[in-house]
Amino acid sequence: MIPATFDYVRAESVDHALALLGEHGDEAKLLAGGHSLLPMMKLRLAVPSVLVDVGRLDDLSYIRHEGDVVRIGALTCHHDLETSDVLAAQCPLVAGVAAVVGDPQVRHRGTLGGTLAHADPASDLPAAVLALGGTLVARGPSGERRIPAADFFSGYFESALAPDEMLVEVELPATPGARWNYQKFNRRAQDWAIVGAVAVQNGHTGVALVNMGSTPLRATAVESALASGASHAEAAAVADEGADPVDDLNADVAYRRHLARVLTRRALDALT
Repeated sequence: MIPATFDYVRAESVDHALALLGEHGDEAKLLAGGHSLLPMMKLRLAVPSVLVDVGRLDDLSYIRHEGDVVRIGALTCHHDLETSDVLAAQCPLVAGVAAVVGDPQVRHRGTLGGTLAHADPASDLPAAVLALGGTLVARGPSGERRIPAADFFSGYFESALAPDEMLVEVELPATPGARWNYQKFNRRAQDWAIVGAVAVQNGHTGVALVNMGSTPLRATAVESALASGASHAEAAAVADEGADPVDDLNADVAYRRHLARVLTRRALDALT
């Protein structure tokens, strides 16, 4: 439970952080809240030789409503998402899902950008961003690029971010008055979801699944069924279509598929 030896550098700005990433390449990791990276380092699942601390870059901690878009800085902590008046009015799904992430300590330290860049399929907020059809803004030596959430998660703990890029902002569609629900099945309130289902309705119904594959998943079969006029029960029956869950100590594949269908049905019913 002791990390391998590493060097520590505190970034003074985004440009400084990017310069350090360019200098050290794959050997460097960004440190924000630390609640995802540090446990992996203790288990030697991540062995960076340099940690670049970006946690004090206050200019990346904000929540702004601009027209039909809500912009969230990558270093905005979960607690700020949970308690934001802007999100409560303009994007209530994110505020609601942030409220069930871990415990108060985690929510005060963990950041939205860290959660997304970590790309854990069992995380709550990546599924919410997927269901909303959000866009992630990355900055690197060639400038900024916008990555649709559907293209961001590429594998287990893998994302579309290049080694010399940093996630700086998340853009979400403003959805005032949207109906939403998140069904999270776990053993204890502070645990990762064994399976989760997010549903949000704002004209179109977006549905995403937690811990049903190597990445957070958009439940496209459910969305297509609903768009074709299927009932909630009919749409939820195909929730696990295209998913690739795994066996572990918490659940086997068959049980996870069952949970995906049940939780999706509950989430859809809660919208009405």
